[in-house]
Amino acid sequence: MSQNTHFESLVNMHNAVKINEFYRPTLTVSEGAAEIEITLSEKFHHAAGGVHGSVYFKMLDDAAWFAANTLETEFFLVTVSFTTYITRPVSAGTMKAVGKVVNRNKAQFIAEAVVYDAQGREIGRGNGVFVRSKALLADAQGYA
Repeated sequence: MSQNTHFESLVNMHNAVKINEFYRPTLTVSEGAAEIEITLSEKFHHAAGGVHGSVYFKMLDDAAWFAANTLETEFFLVTVSFTTYITRPVSAGTMKAVGKVVNRNKAQFIAEAVVYDAQGREIGRGNGVFVRSKALLADAQGYA
């Protein structure tokens, strides 16, 4: 499989999962990197009117995970650890997470991500450790 076909398959897989029907994100990937963007709405708010932390986590984890999985063409990676820092509240506009792989070895990938608001200000960051599962990417929903 070519690198471009792998990247297209990752985007197709991302778009096929049911949770993304709720968030409606867009994903782009390149070697060792990924960007995800969503348009915010009140359905993402907590009781005080800001975006819930789960949205920050999803954006950061997905950006880091997809960055890592661009470098793995056979197995589906799993997140084994992820640390999230919410550095600024947001309630409207867009969120854009940018992920990149910062280290990899035979056993694991380490990737980090930063999420920005519509004005380009950092509103959160995170880093994670990802390992190969026994599941083949070829068997993952939407990866084709």
